[in-house]
Amino acid sequence: MTETAFDALNIARVLVEALPYIKRFSGKTMVIKYGGNAMSDETLKRGFARDVVLMKLVGMNPVIVHGGGPQIGDLLGRIGKQSEFVDGMRVTDSETMDVVEMVLGGLVNKQIVNMINQHGGSAVGLSGKDGDLIRAKKWQYTRKSPELDAPEIIDVGHVGEVTSIDTGVVDMLIRGNFIPVIAPIGVGEDGQSYNINADLVAGKLAEVMQAEKLDHADQYGRADGCRGPGHDRADGGGGRRADRRRHDCRRYAAEDPRRDERRAGRREKWTYN
Repeated sequence: MTETAFDALNIARVLVEALPYIKRFSGKTMVIKYGGNAMSDETLKRGFARDVVLMKLVGMNPVIVHGGGPQIGDLLGRIGKQSEFVDGMRVTDSETMDVVEMVLGGLVNKQIVNMINQHGGSAVGLSGKDGDLIRAKKWQYTRKSPELDAPEIIDVGHVGEVTSIDTGVVDMLIRGNFIPVIAPIGVGEDGQSYNINADLVAGKLAEVMQAEKLDHADQYGRADGCRGPGHDRADGGGGRRADRRRHDCRRYAAEDPRRDERRAGRREKWTYN
């Protein structure tokens, strides 16, 4: 068998195996949190873009929420500003928030949009400020201190948590056959901007949109996800791989995912942008 014939046979076999999943998820919304090494490794970046475009072409509705912590840290270093973290959260003063908006809402967001478009998709970039998409409030962070009777309140600046999501602009883009790419920046009632953990935004968005799946394309470029509210565990093939990290989307969105890490006494693994 020639190499060309062998490749064609492999492609045909993959398509045949994928048909049940294409039929099952056609017309469904898939929220994907994109970050980690998948945003820095060129091979993983291209693979991610191809996968997202393919999902759209076969009738799924991918919605991307991205991080960008390393890129923020890089720009802060270039302007001579030290990055400071408290339990994995970037302390975000007003100057740092300007950099966060510049990097997440500008540089990183448009790079992802361009990458998807270069692979045949039609992506549109948004931040949480567009269409009043993400409403937020200041994160009230406390931790126990042996010297104090009450928990210590720590000011982490413009770090926020989601209070509500209005999916109107996202729904409009999906109806127009576009792929929304969302930077996790929220806005408060006072007009202040807030830097929000991309995982939490993705979880809350999946809940509000009643997404079929919430997937993570991060450290290894793989999509590990949870089914949307009210759905059972997926079976077989790509479903098994996606089910390695499974959460109920409502619980995932409502709770701080770092809480169990701290309770178990393990090293902090979750970081904000």
